[in-house]
Amino acid sequence: MKRRILLVDDEVAVLLTLKAVLEISGFDVDTATSAREGKSRIRHREYEMVITDMRMEDEHAGTEVIAAAKEAPYNPAVALLTAFPVDDEALSTMGADKMLVKPMHTRILLQQLEALFARHIAAKEKTSGKKPVKSAAKKSAAVVKKSAPAKKAVVAKKAAPVAKKAIPAKKNAPAKKVAAKKVVPVKKAAAKKPVAKKAAKKSR
Repeated sequence: MKRRILLVDDEVAVLLTLKAVLEISGFDVDTATSAREGKSRIRHREYEMVITDMRMEDEHAGTEVIAAAKEAPYNPAVALLTAFPVDDEALSTMGADKMLVKPMHTRILLQQLEALFARHIAAKEKTSGKKPVKSAAKKSAAVVKKSAPAKKAVVAKKAAPVAKKAIPAKKNAPAKKVAAKKVVPVKKAAAKKPVAKKAAKKSR
């Protein structure tokens, strides 16, 4: 289903250009050329986002559109489209969620709108008590981290008895060497005996 946006601006050229850009990008777009018309549309139809210019019938016309959007029960995201930037405090006082400064590159505009949609949806989920997808991903990552040390501990315990069994094999090695040394003197003594008998015969 296409996301529906309301554009409110008294400059027809800007209005039609933005409408074309957003429709090509997959949005359903309604337009209004005054604050009065914009407020009427907000009351009679639901929108996921309302984008309004500031200066139309008068300098505060955009503020009236923002106020109407904030009062709407369906709670749309609200962006202020203006050639006269205001500071964050003034933007917050008006009630707008984002400021879009004219003129703006199409790609940047679309990126900012998508970011605003994402933040607004996350805020709605938080207010309604629903768990966002990101929090579930963080939970699963935490479970993986907790389980990793447990696996290492099990491996270490299994490896320990194997190491203990290998130790006695080293103790047996010197014992074999001692036995080998004892055999050598016995062989030498046996070899000397015949020599002693020959010497005895010669003396006779």
